[in-house]
Amino acid sequence: MAKKKYNVISLFSGAMGLDLGLEATNRFRVIACVEKEKAYCDTIRANLAAKRLYSGLKVFENDITDLNPLDVLDALKLKPGEVDLVVGGPPCQSFSTAGRRGTTQDPRGTLLWQYLRFIEAIQPRFFLMENVRGLLSAALKHRPIDQRPDKGGPPLKPDEEPGSVVRLFAKDLQTIRGATYHMDCFEVNAVNYGAPQIRERALFIGNRYNAEVDFTQPTHGSPHAPSDQKTLFESQPNNKLPWLTLGDAISNLNEDRPIVMDFSPRKKRFLSMVPPGSNWRSLPLEVQQESMGKAWHAKGGRSGWWRRLSFDLPCPTLVTMPNHASTSLCHPIETRALTLREYTRIQEFPDDWEIKGTPHKQYAQVGNAVPTRLGHVAGEVIADQFDALQKRNFTPYDKAPETYRVVYVQSHVRTRQWFKNGKTYLWQDGEKNEEATYATPKTQRKVTAI
Repeated sequence: MAKKKYNVISLFSGAMGLDLGLEATNRFRVIACVEKEKAYCDTIRANLAAKRLYSGLKVFENDITDLNPLDVLDALKLKPGEVDLVVGGPPCQSFSTAGRRGTTQDPRGTLLWQYLRFIEAIQPRFFLMENVRGLLSAALKHRPIDQRPDKGGPPLKPDEEPGSVVRLFAKDLQTIRGATYHMDCFEVNAVNYGAPQIRERALFIGNRYNAEVDFTQPTHGSPHAPSDQKTLFESQPNNKLPWLTLGDAISNLNEDRPIVMDFSPRKKRFLSMVPPGSNWRSLPLEVQQESMGKAWHAKGGRSGWWRRLSFDLPCPTLVTMPNHASTSLCHPIETRALTLREYTRIQEFPDDWEIKGTPHKQYAQVGNAVPTRLGHVAGEVIADQFDALQKRNFTPYDKAPETYRVVYVQSHVRTRQWFKNGKTYLWQDGEKNEEATYATPKTQRKVTAI
C-alpha cells in the first residue's frame, strides 16, 4: 500500500534543492513556496508549468518580512496545526565562517527570526531548518579578534559568546505560544551521504511530540581511509561506500550551448599553467606573486586560488560565482569555469530542471541551494518519525527530552594535502596519491546540549 504523503510549506525556496530532495522520498508534497526573488519564482513556475511539481503548488512571490503566515494558510485552506512540515534555509551570509562575520544587532529582526515567526503562526507538526555550520558558533555581537580576551581585551559579554545566536533562537522557540517544540540539530556533510560535493551544513529538526530525532549515520566515506579503520557506528571494519566524485557527476555530460560564467583572459592565462589537481602552488614563484598580489603574503592555505579540479575527488563546495581567482572552480581538463549544467549535476538536480534568470541569477540559485541529497536523507528521517507517530495516533511522548541537542555527525572533512615543507602535492587522477589523500577524521560523533 502507498504510504501517506505529508504536506510541506517551503520558505526561502530558491531553486528548490531541499524541496526536491524531500519529494524524492515520495513521502512529501510541497504545497506552497515563499520566495522574494523574481528569477527564483520564475524557476519554480517554469517547472510547475512543465508538471515537474505538485499541480496544486502555490507560489508566494513575497519578502517574508511583509507576508502574514496566516494569509498563506488561508490560501491553502488550512488552519494552524494542520501543516505537516515547514522547511527552509534563512539566508546565512552573516553567519558563515567563509567571509567576514558581522553582527545580528537586533536578532529578532533577522530572517532567522522571521522563520521562527512562521513556525509560531503555522504550528507545523515538524519543521526542518537548514543553514551553514557557522551558525552554531555565531555570536549575536561580533568582537574583533584583536580585542578579544586572549589579546588583552575584557571578558566576552554573553551576547559576544560563540553560539549565542542559536542559544537565543532556542530560548525563543521554547517560549512559542500555543505549541511546545523539541529541537535537535545535526552537523552533517553532503559528501558522506552520496553527494559528489563536500558541503557542510547544519540541519535543525523540530517537532511538537517530544520526539528525540536521530539522523542517519554516514553511508559514504573516503576510499583512501584505512580498510581496518573502525568507527563509533561500526562493529566491523570500514564498510562505507566510496565518496562520489566530480567525474561521477559530470564526466558524461555533453553540452552544445553551455551557460558559463567564465574566467577573464587574464585569469585563464594563469590557470592554463596549473595542472589538474593543483592550485597556485604549482605556479613559478614570480607568477604566484604577480597573479595573487597582496593575497600571496596572507596566512592560511588559500587552496582555492587558481584551483583546477580533479575528476577523481568530490567537488569542493559550490560558490555562487565559480570564476573568482581565490575560489576558482576550474574544469579539470579545459581551462574554463564549471558550467551551469555542471553545477546542477553536482547539486543533483534533475537534468530537465529549468533554472531561470540571468546567468548570475542562475548560478546564485544553484550555488546557494541545499544539495538535493541532504533533503532526501532528512526527508527519510522525518518520514520515519511521522510513521512512528501515526501508529500512536499522533499522541505526544510522555516526557520531553531534557535538552535541545547538537549532534556532530562527522561533518568536517579534513582537507587533502596541497603543500608541506616546501613541496607541492598534485592530485593525479587515476593514481594512488598516497601523500595527498584526505586525512582520517579525528571526531566521528559528538553530542552537546544547546
